[in-house]
Amino acid sequence: MVDLSTLPTPQVIQALDYEALVTRQKEMFQTLWTAVRAANPDLDLPQYDVAMLQTDPVMIVIQANAYRELGERARINDAARANLLGYATGSDLDAVAADHGVTRLTGESDKALRERIVLADQGRSTAGPEEWYEFHARSVDADIRDVAVYRTGTGPELEIAVLTTSGGGTPTTELLAEITAAVDNPAVRSINDIVTVVPAVKTTVNVAAEIWLLPEAPMAVFEGLSAGLATALAAEGGIGFDVNKSWLVSRLSPGGVSKVNLTAPANDVIMDNFSAAALGTVSLTFMGRSR
Repeated sequence: MVDLSTLPTPQVIQALDYEALVTRQKEMFQTLWTAVRAANPDLDLPQYDVAMLQTDPVMIVIQANAYRELGERARINDAARANLLGYATGSDLDAVAADHGVTRLTGESDKALRERIVLADQGRSTAGPEEWYEFHARSVDADIRDVAVYRTGTGPELEIAVLTTSGGGTPTTELLAEITAAVDNPAVRSINDIVTVVPAVKTTVNVAAEIWLLPEAPMAVFEGLSAGLATALAAEGGIGFDVNKSWLVSRLSPGGVSKVNLTAPANDVIMDNFSAAALGTVSLTFMGRSR
């Protein structure tokens, strides 16, 4: 699936720089004023040399115009974002989704809807690609956090592993039945495919680490590390997401942390294509302060 967050900022979205606008308008005024003086020597117009005075009426008008132009550029940026899949939010994203034949599920987040739109586009091809099944599985309920589609061999058998937001990640029997009905629909399933919907296998990862803070860092930094790690795994993890030691150290190293000595897990925790990591115990020991 295309990761929209990796795309560069579109050129249509302009950088907002008030000082640059003031400078440009001041230079434009000086150029025009010089031309007017040259064209009307008999008027004995003065040379403009008070641009550094904040009380100069010309500078006040220039600053007002620059502020107005800044607002117009910001509005244009907002309008551009509202029409781009990677940036649209709320009802703007709903309108973008409608262009792709997708509607928001009850309680569905912008992130989840955005991912389903991409899947809908990528899945519209012959022979039932993985994205096609993933789109229809994820369209059943907003509680579905992640879906993985994979072949179990060389034959027509394939499995769809499902991870949910609630229930500790395990889908209910009723939800699995709903997903099965959706992907087994003749309008969805390729004629030769044999599809089975299963819960994603959860692998518990216990974490232990020694933490040093910078001398000036408040203890609140240390106290928030466990919750921050859980939030990071919920946001970044999913089926097939490997919990590498380097990832754990980086997520335990927000501003204010000087050093992290990770003691568990001993090795990277590698997930297969139907497993998802679940955070187990998190044991963090405050070791003091250092630079």
